Amino acid sequence: MPVHDLHLLLPFALPSAADAAIALHGLESAALDKLLARATIEERVIGEDFQRTLPHERWIARRFNAVTPADQRYADDAPLAPFMLLADGGTPGNAPWGCIEPVHVRIAHDHLVLIDPETLGVHTEEARALLQTARPVIEDLGVTLQAPTPLRWYVSGEALGSLAGASPLRATGRNIEIWLPHEARTGERSRAWMKLQNEVQMAWFEHPLNLERESRGLPAINSIWLHGQGTMRPVARPFARVMSDAAATRGLALASGVKPSTPPESFASLSKDGSQGATLVELNPFSAPFIEQDWARWNASLKELEAAWFAPALQALGDGSLGRLSLTLCGDTGSVTLSVTRADLRKFWRRRPIAALFIE
Repeated sequence: MPVHDLHLLLPFALPSAADAAIALHGLESAALDKLLARATIEERVIGEDFQRTLPHERWIARRFNAVTPADQRYADDAPLAPFMLLADGGTPGNAPWGCIEPVHVRIAHDHLVLIDPETLGVHTEEARALLQTARPVIEDLGVTLQAPTPLRWYVSGEALGSLAGASPLRATGRNIEIWLPHEARTGERSRAWMKLQNEVQMAWFEHPLNLERESRGLPAINSIWLHGQGTMRPVARPFARVMSDAAATRGLALASGVKPSTPPESFASLSKDGSQGATLVELNPFSAPFIEQDWARWNASLKELEAAWFAPALQALGDGSLGRLSLTLCGDTGSVTLSVTRADLRKFWRRRPIAALFIE
C-alpha cells in the first residue's frame, strides 16, 4: 500500500540568508534541489526577531488547532506545555501549565546569557537531586508541581498568573533580559515568577551537586526556565500517524487520538501503510549546530537527510509509491511549507534554488 501523504517537519533547517552561503558550501543535494524547485509553496511565514516561540512550535500548534482564532492575534502563541505534560505521562486536566527546565545562566560582562540546556549533560540522578531540593521551595509558594520526567517539570498556580515565557532555544546565547517571563496581557514582569526563580536559585547555590559539577569543569545548574504556558483543549487530528521525539508534537498527537512513535532512521524504514491518511515525521538533526553556528555540522546533517530521506522520497514520488511530499523547513524566526506531487516533477520549467528559501 503506497504512502498517500508524507509531511516532513524540519526544525532549524532554514538558516538566515546571511548564513546560507556558509551553511550550503560544498553541499550536493540533487534530490532536495529538485524537490524544492518543483514544489508549490503552501505557506511562508517571515516571523519577527523578538517572537518568544519558535516557528516549528507555532506550526504544530496551528496545525493541530491548539490555538484558537482569538489566540492568533498573538503571533507567537504556542501553548504547548499541557501537551508536553501529557506526552511525559502527567495529567494536565483543565489547569494552566508551564514547563520548567533546569538551566545554566552565565554571567557575561554586563548581562546574563542562557546556555543551551541540551549541552549541559545533566544526568537523570542529578536532575532528581535538584528536583528534591526545589520541590518544597516551589510548593511552599502555593504552586502545583508535576515532574513525570527528571528534566522537564510542570507548574500551575494562580500566583503565576497568565505568563508568557520564551522557548529555551529562542533565548539561548542571548541577553536573557527581554526573554524573561512576563504577564501576557500587561507585558509586566511577573513578581510571582521572579520570587519562585530566586528561591530555587538560592536553594541550588552551593548545592553539593553543583560543586561537584564545577570541580569537573561543568557549568552549575543555577536557574530554571519557564516556557510553553497554556491550558489543555480539544485539538484537530490532521495526521493519521505522527513520528517525533519532541514532547510537544507527541502530546498533540495523543490529544488528537493518535499514538505517536519515534521517527524511523530513513524513508526506507518508514512503514508504507499510509492508507489511513497523512503521516507526519519530525526530523531534528539541525538544532544544536544551528544554535552553535556550526555550519559544517549543519551541512553534514543535511547531506545525511539527502541520502536517507530526500533521494528515496523523490524516487517514490516518481514511481507513484508516494502520493505527496510536504516539507516544512523552519529557522529561528520563520518557516516555509512546500508540497510536491508526481505531476509537479514534470514541471521542468520551475526553478527555485534552495538559497531562495532562506529567511532574509
